[in-house]
Amino acid sequence: MHGFTPLRISVALATVVAVMGTGVAFAGSSGPAQTSAPAAAATPAAADSTALTQRFIVGYKSHADEATSNTAFVKDAQAKAATTGERISFERRLGTGAALVDLPDTEKPQDTQEAMAAFRADPDVAYVVPDRRVHPTAVDPAEYRYQWDLHESRAGMNVPAAWKQATGKGVTVAVIDTGITKHTELNSRLVPGYDFISDSWTATDGGGRDNDPSDTGDWANRGQCGKDRNGNPVPARDTNNSWHGTHVAGTIAATANGYGTVGVAHEANIQPIRVLGKCGGSTSDIVDAITWASGGTVSGAPANKYPAAVINMSLGGEFACDQAYNAAIKAAVGRGTTVVVAAGNDNADASAYSPAGCANVVTVAASDREGNRAAYSNYGTAVDVTAPGGETAVRADDGIWSTVDKGARALSGEGYASYQGTSMAAPHIAGLAALLKQKAPSLTPAQIEQTVRNNTRGLPGSCSGGCGAGLADAAKTLTAATGS
Repeated sequence: MHGFTPLRISVALATVVAVMGTGVAFAGSSGPAQTSAPAAAATPAAADSTALTQRFIVGYKSHADEATSNTAFVKDAQAKAATTGERISFERRLGTGAALVDLPDTEKPQDTQEAMAAFRADPDVAYVVPDRRVHPTAVDPAEYRYQWDLHESRAGMNVPAAWKQATGKGVTVAVIDTGITKHTELNSRLVPGYDFISDSWTATDGGGRDNDPSDTGDWANRGQCGKDRNGNPVPARDTNNSWHGTHVAGTIAATANGYGTVGVAHEANIQPIRVLGKCGGSTSDIVDAITWASGGTVSGAPANKYPAAVINMSLGGEFACDQAYNAAIKAAVGRGTTVVVAAGNDNADASAYSPAGCANVVTVAASDREGNRAAYSNYGTAVDVTAPGGETAVRADDGIWSTVDKGARALSGEGYASYQGTSMAAPHIAGLAALLKQKAPSLTPAQIEQTVRNNTRGLPGSCSGGCGAGLADAAKTLTAATGS
């Protein structure tokens, strides 16, 4: 499996690909712009989140030599290899200082468990967690006519009125996702990003990490991503490219050029950071992406000249937040970066998902066009706020309209598509955070989160299970913020 046995992961892509963007079908409309998108593809089943990969992450306590010395770590790994009988390989340091470990000679879960147990038994080790598979979090395709999510009075986010106060100018938002494709509405909004996918098969671009975050596709054939907990192939049938990162980026900052759509913060900068490819991505790559996006140092990657004020992660996996994620997120927030994440699309408690259940993040659930919690959206006490995510089960035009490429399995040219999912809800809040950061630059991540929460309005529909503080209201939030 090219270094991984994929884990079950839930996505925030509403109906594009549940945690793994796939192609969407969309018929041209008479709205702001008309074009076609890839043919519809079913959301693939997720792989078993309890399965172990042959790689895991080891964090040492700060006093241990292994916490900073690669030589000391290799010596320690050799000692543990002698105990377990497995060859233990040191892959690299993550941006948090933790070590990524590989068992190159085995794919047996019990071998990985034994090696992890050997590290856990060491009193100098702070944590040991699997290097898990993670996916996008959208759900499925639909037609779309207008951007109801921005302006409709019933369940829109009241964004146009907020533009009288801020447009996001000068604020950088990192989109940690599938990368980016060329698009008239995004090209002028981009600042240099990075491709953090370390596995060449997942990357589909012929190499590993580099400074080109272009999305080369995430299509997959039936069964190519392993099996779910019931032994069924993942995906259940062939899927096409999702262009998920491009769709998310458009919701945040598609420029107001009169050409097609417009983003919540249409003068903000987008920093595309690629961590998801064929069959998703790994938590170790995501940890490094969070670190780099927020201005931290990652070995082998150049210094980030444009540290992001806001990070959007419309991705997730069905596992409780672990120390590796927590360490990266805590450090990013400590650098002043607001981290916005999708709640997930399994109609379940978001606290059982990562990064939705992590501390120090703004977790976003999805609402439909009537103001109800979307049927797929995760819920619960981990949710901070709700934003439009769309729902296409009743009406095809009730999804979230944004930028994509038209190609099913290769780049074909820019277009638009309507997706649903908590993947679509999160970038609404990332865009709102950018508006706040422009108007009141001194706001901390905690203050941004609290300002958004304090200025919501009640969902006009119903919410069972918990939708956080309510439906985000951009104009009300900006009015409440104190300017610089």
